[in-house]
Amino acid sequence: MPANQGERARRRLSTGERREQLLSVGARLFSESPYDEVWIEQVAEIAGVSRGLLYHYFPTKRDFFAAVVERESERMLRMTAAVPGVPVREQLGAGLDTYLGYVRAHAHGFRAFHRADAAGDRAVRRVYQRALAAQEKQILAALAADPEFGPVLETSPQVRLAVRGWLAFTTAVCLEWLREGELSQEQVRDLCARALLGAIA
Repeated sequence: MPANQGERARRRLSTGERREQLLSVGARLFSESPYDEVWIEQVAEIAGVSRGLLYHYFPTKRDFFAAVVERESERMLRMTAAVPGVPVREQLGAGLDTYLGYVRAHAHGFRAFHRADAAGDRAVRRVYQRALAAQEKQILAALAADPEFGPVLETSPQVRLAVRGWLAFTTAVCLEWLREGELSQEQVRDLCARALLGAIA
């Protein structure tokens, strides 16, 4: 092995780099397997670190899972961010396609996240509430910037509540879609798009 390759292989990761590595491993494992079948020892082995080091970053498995979900929620916000100047109606389908594709690819993690929130897990509930608030803020900002929906948002205070209700609706639809699998992604996308446009009309 050339010397420079050996130096790179032996280079110690910074705290931020190591945390990102562990979260990347966790995101993959939680997307592939149910929560109860993912073991901290497995995460540590894949990352090439000791179990003790992993617990140094994340005191419990639930803390680790909450951090993975928070990272993935932030990633999803970036993936579905509105494009300035493009009407909401034109962006809605593409944004939902991105979201639904992610939900399907990370089905185990999506289910585990919402099960943990329903069970009242405090660590996950905090992440859940922050993620919902960020999604709501992002949608409302896109609506406010749109010539069609901006005036409605200014004169109709219930739009915020409608968006919040739509997020809960979309979550319920996705969970049912993952369980039943009867509808295509396109059908689920169109259902959710119609629901949002109807809610804010």
